[in-house]
Amino acid sequence: MRSFSGVEYGAVPGFRPLELDLHVPDLSADETKSRVAVIVHVHGGGWRRGSRRHPLPRLGEEFYPAMVRAGFAVAAIDYRLSGEATYPAAVEDVRAAVAAVAGLLAEHGVGAGPVFLWGDSAGGHLALLAALTGAEVAGVVAWFPVTDLAAMPGSSDPQTREALFLGAPTGAVPELAREASPITHVRADAPPMLVVHGDSDTMVPYGQSTTFVSALVASGGTAELVLVPGAGHFWDGAEDPSAIHRQAIRFLRDLAEA
Repeated sequence: MRSFSGVEYGAVPGFRPLELDLHVPDLSADETKSRVAVIVHVHGGGWRRGSRRHPLPRLGEEFYPAMVRAGFAVAAIDYRLSGEATYPAAVEDVRAAVAAVAGLLAEHGVGAGPVFLWGDSAGGHLALLAALTGAEVAGVVAWFPVTDLAAMPGSSDPQTREALFLGAPTGAVPELAREASPITHVRADAPPMLVVHGDSDTMVPYGQSTTFVSALVASGGTAELVLVPGAGHFWDGAEDPSAIHRQAIRFLRDLAEA
């Protein structure tokens, strides 16, 4: 695996440079002529914290290398957090990363094949929302995502993660909360999606995922829902988080090879 840190993928006047880390397979001379499927990974952290360099703790250092061993290039992105800029800044950054990644890989001698989005928690929300609102991707993996901001607890509390993301409590800005929710944008031609959620998640209720997948399928879209028994947020309590990881990689591998 070769890694390139701090690759700039965008610039917004008045903000820090938008950066990602690229992790690419070691390719032979012949293989460099082919195209490699790409995962754009969007970290979680309640839109308020987190980093491309700190994936889920229960999967640790194997998170990105396992994807690369499966034949993917990985673009692990940072985006503007809610303390820097409120919605729609973060989702705009995700869409910008998707648009830029093929060119960035080409600069490092790698041809980009199909591009996928993968996010967890707030990153899952952003991955779904970006894919449903203009990012050109071939599939999405979302782990324990928020899909309907207005349905989250604390609609009048200005200090919830959702309120800080939007710039106001969800109850005070219902139309904005609706616009910023993936469930609003379900459509028949959405890319295939795998949504995975723990059935004991107390931070983001698993109903956020079940309702979203039901709505997407009802609209004519393609989605698979997996509920993980006994698992909380970030796979706390899950019997085998690595198996969940492998399942998601297989889902995207099947799409890439289709």
